[in-house]
Amino acid sequence: MMLKLLCLSNGHGEDAIAVRILRHLQDDGHRLAALPLVGEGKAYARLKGVPVVGPVRQMPSGGFVYMDGRQLLRDLRGGLLQLLGAQVRAVRRWTRQGGAILAVGDIVPLALAWLSGADYAFVGTAKSEYYLRDDRGPLDRKSWAQQWEGWSGSVYLPWERWLMAHPRCRAVFPRDGLTARTLQKWGIPAFDLGNPMMDNLEPQGAIAPEVPGQFSLNLTLLPGSRTPEAYENWGLIADAVEALAVNGEKPCGWAAIAPSLELHPFCQILENRGWQEIPLKGSRGERQFNRDNATIILTRDGFNDCLHRGEVAIAMAGTATEQFVGLGKPAIAIPGTGPQFTPAFAEAQSRLLGPSLLVAETPADVVKRVRSLLNDPERLRAIAKNGPHRLGQPGAARRIANCLILQMKN
Repeated sequence: MMLKLLCLSNGHGEDAIAVRILRHLQDDGHRLAALPLVGEGKAYARLKGVPVVGPVRQMPSGGFVYMDGRQLLRDLRGGLLQLLGAQVRAVRRWTRQGGAILAVGDIVPLALAWLSGADYAFVGTAKSEYYLRDDRGPLDRKSWAQQWEGWSGSVYLPWERWLMAHPRCRAVFPRDGLTARTLQKWGIPAFDLGNPMMDNLEPQGAIAPEVPGQFSLNLTLLPGSRTPEAYENWGLIADAVEALAVNGEKPCGWAAIAPSLELHPFCQILENRGWQEIPLKGSRGERQFNRDNATIILTRDGFNDCLHRGEVAIAMAGTATEQFVGLGKPAIAIPGTGPQFTPAFAEAQSRLLGPSLLVAETPADVVKRVRSLLNDPERLRAIAKNGPHRLGQPGAARRIANCLILQMKN
């Protein structure tokens, strides 16, 4: 049976996950189309022969409307409702020709899939039961508002569960096993097949193989991918690396800069803080900066390699931090000013990732966090198990694609 499938996704990370699943379906000869609901969906350009069937537009918030009411107001002024209406009409035009829907993200694509009248499946990227509980039981939440978050017995609200339990919803693929087991209690066809964000993270040899110097600590530096926030985050991360050097470490930081961003602003921030650029032998586009006993290497093309070279991450990112932790390594977050990486985001991310993520209040506080980690081998062993347990094993996109085909046949 050949599928005819329209994929709805709502965000840059969701687009990337959708593309990984669709690539396997495309290899099997299924007829595919896509509609990114947030942003321009540039990730889909990597899939030749998969058309975008409706209007797309970059909103002022960049997709973070749920984090700030002011961002939502900006998007409404920017034509959010008109765009959503046009996208609903595009989905209905497509489903009138037959076929099914794959929704990737949160309730927005899930609700559109239900509205289409077609059979659908859902890849839930935004919510996890780990926000409310771990494998031992509910987390201790301090305030009444925090305790109220789990009022319905799940991180997914009753109307979301209704959409997932609908007869036309043929499969749900949560982001982790704890969430899958919880949804199954409501008769939802949830499958624990792993998280596609952990696919294709093997080292690629895309960055210089050697950096001169004797280093006591290799760091992965993750400032995020949104401007201008990433530049503000980068200043805090650079201060943390410098604090480690001043306090006796000889750190080498491997900075994974998103390909959508230019290196120059990051270099300028380092120079303004007294870092000096050093020619890097064998460079493949990287830039090296030294200050005191510290070295930082910046690259736009070596994300996978940066993930593997670091023993610890200083991370102010979303998906990239989760991917690093999924490799069984610890990350330290410094809350920023947002709109994404705020203190509230860092606190929520620490619940999602458990003992693998430590939150430092300031760049100077990173020193204490690093030392507490490196002097506790038992803790590091627990972190090495925790990351893969929460994020899953590689190969999830293939497993989801195979399951999707079987469920749509039934």
